[in-house]
Amino acid sequence: MSSHTYLAYDYPLLSAFWTVLWIGLWVLWFFLLFRVVFDIFRDDDLGGWGKAGWLAVVVVLPFLGVLVYLIARGKAMGRREVAYAQARQKEFHTYVRETAGGARPSSADELAKLSRMREHGDITEEEFVRAKEVVLSGGRGGS
Repeated sequence: MSSHTYLAYDYPLLSAFWTVLWIGLWVLWFFLLFRVVFDIFRDDDLGGWGKAGWLAVVVVLPFLGVLVYLIARGKAMGRREVAYAQARQKEFHTYVRETAGGARPSSADELAKLSRMREHGDITEEEFVRAKEVVLSGGRGGS
C-alpha cells in the first residue's frame, strides 16, 4: 500500500485562497510604496537632496526603505495627508459656494430692497415692519 501525503496546498480551494492572499498582499505593497513615494515629493520640509536620498533608498531597497521611511517619518506623513485632505475639502466648499450663487446678501442690502418694495407699493407698511424685524433679527423672525 502506498500512502500519499497531501499537503494543504494540494487542495484547490486552499490553493485559490493562497493565490488571492498573495495578490492582495502585492496590491497592498504597491499601494504603500506609491503612497511613500508621493509623500516624499509632497513634503515641503525636505530639500532636494533629502528627497533624492529617500527616493534612492526606497527604489534600491524597497522593503527596507519603505519600512524605515514609515518608522522615521510616518507621523509627519499622516499630518501631511490630513492637511492635504482639509485643503481639498476647503477648495471644494469654496467652489460650491461660488457656484451656488455666492454668499447670502447682507442685512443692509435686504433692507434697501424692502425699502424699494415699500416705495413702489409692492408691500404694505405692516409687511415692511415685519420683514425688517426678521432681517434685523438675523432671520429668526417670530410669528
